[in-house]
Amino acid sequence: MHPVTARQAADRLDREPGTIRQWARRYQARVLGRAGREVVYDFDDLATIEGCIWRVELVPPTPEERDELRAALAQAAAA
Repeated sequence: MHPVTARQAADRLDREPGTIRQWARRYQARVLGRAGREVVYDFDDLATIEGCIWRVELVPPTPEERDELRAALAQAAAA
């Protein structure tokens, strides 16, 4: 897990912070806590959501299912 705020994730994924917050709400992204007034998300989960959207695939509904998808994609890439 890599903790990031919506602003940090937006910079890394070349999106707007509002888009990141909307994805987090829509897909129930994994929340790790708060940093002051900002919510801290798991960057890996947000990146998986972004990847599914970019590939025009259905986004798995839970963070655990997205973890499984990420592991399967990593295994396929290593093969």
